[in-house]
Amino acid sequence: MLTKTLISLFLSSLLLAQSADDFKNRQMEAFEAQKNEFDSYKRTLEDKFNTYQESLQKEYEEYKKELSILWEEPAMSTKKRWVAYSEDKKTRTNVDFKNETIVVQTIASSEEEAKEKLKKALATVVTVDTKKAHESNPLEQRLAKIKKPAFVVDAQIEPEPILSTVIFDKEPSKDTLIAYVEKNVQNKNIQSIESKKVKNTKIYTLNIPMPPDAMLKRSKIYKDEIQKQASRQKVPDSLVFAIMHSESSFNPMAKSHVPAYGLMQIVPKTAGVDSYLFLYKEKKLLSSSYLYDSKNNITIGSAYLHILYYKYLSKITNPLSRLYCTIAAYNTGAGNVAWAFTKTNNMHKAAPLINALTPDEVYDALLRDLKYSEPKEYLKKVSKRMLSYSKVYQ
Repeated sequence: MLTKTLISLFLSSLLLAQSADDFKNRQMEAFEAQKNEFDSYKRTLEDKFNTYQESLQKEYEEYKKELSILWEEPAMSTKKRWVAYSEDKKTRTNVDFKNETIVVQTIASSEEEAKEKLKKALATVVTVDTKKAHESNPLEQRLAKIKKPAFVVDAQIEPEPILSTVIFDKEPSKDTLIAYVEKNVQNKNIQSIESKKVKNTKIYTLNIPMPPDAMLKRSKIYKDEIQKQASRQKVPDSLVFAIMHSESSFNPMAKSHVPAYGLMQIVPKTAGVDSYLFLYKEKKLLSSSYLYDSKNNITIGSAYLHILYYKYLSKITNPLSRLYCTIAAYNTGAGNVAWAFTKTNNMHKAAPLINALTPDEVYDALLRDLKYSEPKEYLKKVSKRMLSYSKVYQ
């Protein structure tokens, strides 16, 4: 009788275990199906976005070709340089946020003409806000005319200072602005060379350094929003500051060749899609104007850090080890972080290996074994800058 009872209990436990396994398997199958569906949707979005992006790139190349008629080197904006041209393309400002310099250039037939154009351009670049900078950019005006697909989220850029609070601490009065311009646009500060593109003209150049504390002043513009979103996403605000510093040097008009946009250099078809879905439960692609708005950019970038730390890398148990992996993943992707430990892109396989190491060993392994040199340098820079910003904004 006892034997029959034990057998019965054993069979019952087997059935319960099998039932639990079946339930778990169904959950896994549902998750995989959902993931595959989302991945498929992302590929569809990517295909459509790529077509749209090709139209933008075509217009970009056409504009660059037009600039090359006037300029030997038709400089364009990058992650850490904001380049803006006048409507006639003969005057340009090049703000280097990394090296903290403002370069103003103009093509003119006389020094007198050049000085007037340089004064006007300098006065504009040190006072213009993000909204006006975007709206007055001839290239952006042309790109705005290209019809956006329905799945692309657009937005108006809210006006924020770019250089005024860096140069003057606050919005300057008319007299203060005139004095600044007159002080800088003097013959001794202007260099000139013969234009190789436009006959009987010279290219006049003005180089102006920003204040020595420019980077810190730039960071303060975004302090409240960074701290708000970092708290919301449960990530250190020093991490967001350090990422922003490393990605764009606090250039709100940043654009890379990828393309990635804005302060935290969001790539629309990867981090943009993931973060917007996480935040708003919709699968959308984000336009450049959406990401040039600082609040949108910080919101999306902070959400992506949350996704990396609490989702993609959640199997890493040590908080500091996970932080190091998050920093590297922001630059190169979670799959490439896994590759450093397993030579595969599978984080499930990588996590146990990472968990067997101390944080210092994880850091050293990433510096040694990440596929590319860029994320290695990125990890070093962001880690160091986190310490600096934690002291500044403690």
